Amino acid sequence: MTQLIKAPNLSVQDETALLDLYTRGTPENTLRAYERDLLYIEAWKGEALSWPESETVALRFILDHSRDLDAIDNARSVAENLIAMGLRKALKCPAPATLDRRISSWRAFHRMRNLASPFEAPLLRQARAKARRAAARPPAPKSNNPITLDVLEKLLAACPPSLRGTRDRAILMLGWASGGRRRSEITGLHVEDITLEDDLIHIRLLETKTTAKGATPKLLLKGRAAQALKDWLRAAQLTKGPLFRPISKSGTVLSRPLHPDAIRQIIKRLLVKADYDETFASPHGLRSGFLTEAALQGTPIQAAMRLSLHRSVAQAQKYYDDVELKDNPATDLIG
Repeated sequence: MTQLIKAPNLSVQDETALLDLYTRGTPENTLRAYERDLLYIEAWKGEALSWPESETVALRFILDHSRDLDAIDNARSVAENLIAMGLRKALKCPAPATLDRRISSWRAFHRMRNLASPFEAPLLRQARAKARRAAARPPAPKSNNPITLDVLEKLLAACPPSLRGTRDRAILMLGWASGGRRRSEITGLHVEDITLEDDLIHIRLLETKTTAKGATPKLLLKGRAAQALKDWLRAAQLTKGPLFRPISKSGTVLSRPLHPDAIRQIIKRLLVKADYDETFASPHGLRSGFLTEAALQGTPIQAAMRLSLHRSVAQAQKYYDDVELKDNPATDLIG
């Protein structure tokens, strides 16, 4: 970020303050995405970025990422180098969303320097639109399958009667029952964000993908989910700091927060123990599973969205549509 934020006539002290403002005002996931995209774009170009970047280079970036690179040419050679560096998966045309995200980051880098982006030029705007249409494909699900209630029960049963099992059970219960939380939302929680009230637990998320800091409504855990979280707090003897933490081989609860990728590993491990393939579901299955189960049990979509915190009814409706389609009598017309 340091090399990206530049403005004319600013003192070193002001630039430092501006960098701090950007860092504090940008979600951690976005900062990580910026870093990955900057690394990728510089590796693709083969040299340091120019400010502002030329329209010619920006157009070539679109063209290089809007087709399968079967022919042997310079674009293919660059792509092969990116694959060797672990920055690109294959010569196949990347998903339009991937290209859009990298361009969005590149535009943000220009804004950080108070510069106009070349991607605003009419030719480049049209090229992006054509590339998006040419490479259009059905969106791949973020989880191969939703973790519906029956699957969740099997994963919970696979949690061992140990400190680690108590933690994993609490993670699954909170992640699912509070509306299908994302990995970063689960691992970003602190004990101070939890309020106990009789048999209920109120959860205060600092922010989510769809809500700003301080604008996220409180969520609620009750019943078995609340009890699972209480069991973890008691077993780990936590009174402050990160809510979910790594556990050492000796059984010691560490002070640092659990990394978001640990949620993926926990679910993968429990899937195998529950006799599923490890690719059956990903952490997003907690989110899609909550909404799918809500649809299966006839929960009003507005009530489910109150916990899932979906901004768009259309987005949440997709899970309901998939369930309702199976029960549509028109699908049985042929017998």
